Amino acid sequence: MTANATFTLTILSSQHGIDLGNFQLNGAQLGLPEGVPIAVRQQCLVGGKQQGSRLLTLMVGDKEIRVVPTRGMAILDVQRDQVRFGWDSPVTEVVHPSFINQESAGGLGWLDGFNEMLVRCGYQWAGHPGEDRGEFLTLHGRIQNTPADEVILEVDLTPPYQVRLRGRVDEKRFKFTNFALHTCLSAAPDSPYLEVEDTLYNLASYDNTYQAIYHNNFGTPILQPGARLHITGKQIAPFNEYAGTGLETWMTMPAPTQDFDEMVFNIEALADEEGTAYALLENADQTQGIEVAYAVDTLPVLTLWKNVDTREQGYVVGIEPGTSYAYNRRHQWDLGLVPTIPAKTSKVFKVRFGLFTSSQEVTASRDNIVRVQGNQTLCVKTEPTVQL
Repeated sequence: MTANATFTLTILSSQHGIDLGNFQLNGAQLGLPEGVPIAVRQQCLVGGKQQGSRLLTLMVGDKEIRVVPTRGMAILDVQRDQVRFGWDSPVTEVVHPSFINQESAGGLGWLDGFNEMLVRCGYQWAGHPGEDRGEFLTLHGRIQNTPADEVILEVDLTPPYQVRLRGRVDEKRFKFTNFALHTCLSAAPDSPYLEVEDTLYNLASYDNTYQAIYHNNFGTPILQPGARLHITGKQIAPFNEYAGTGLETWMTMPAPTQDFDEMVFNIEALADEEGTAYALLENADQTQGIEVAYAVDTLPVLTLWKNVDTREQGYVVGIEPGTSYAYNRRHQWDLGLVPTIPAKTSKVFKVRFGLFTSSQEVTASRDNIVRVQGNQTLCVKTEPTVQL
């Protein structure tokens, strides 16, 4: 066996006419040494609005990672050491994009399929629905409701036995956009981390603007009364006047609260010496937590979405690195948050999840955030970033 031997499996490819459908492979079938805890399974879902959806499950050490290729390579949820990282949405099906009308309900139709841990928003636009420069923009763009192609699994056959799942999601419209997003999710059996590295290619002959928000969502058991968020940041401001009423307690999480409208906060990220910013949501007794680390060169801001309504309505907090905040694009030109990708070039977005299931892991993450924040005071702005 060579030092860099890798097992490669094409799961879906329109170019090569490959569609594996339902399958499962264990470590031995992947060519791994005996006892290496890696396996993969794909299910073709049936019934209701999930008819036609694909669900890929990666078993990597103590982690079970569920990915939805038919929904832009979203991560449905992850379980590690019997702790689930994700949330419980009223949307319980893995909804196929063919059942989503994004223009319905005034551009809010995107919500009809919203239930994943990682939801990509973009890339031609992201944010709230509304008109900008003569174009009606629906909620959070089109990429999440676009099925992937060229879905490929790679498993390194030598330590640390890294597993990579790749896919390509195209966003193309004649005369407007010629984007190709190449996604890569990676994990190793002995690591508590899950890494996402996406590369957005502008294949057009002309420069184009883009936006991206990584809508990362977490509910119980991490989210609970007394849970707390720690961040590295330069500045925080309320999204609107309503969020301003919760500014003093932005970092603490209440119990599920009847009639709690979503509160959103805008954060300017602070990075460490390697260009990485951090956010940690820890449970009340600091024994479990989710860390979201992100590269600020292409994801310079963070949106905190507190939707602590009743459990039936969706008790969830979003930790969302982005190029932009969640306003409609028309509000973000003056903020400098509608970047340009030159023709025939690419942009790379990096997000890493720390799936922490012990007090030692949580403490180490929190200590690192304190170190990175250092003497930099988080400036608290009482006025909303944009007057809506």
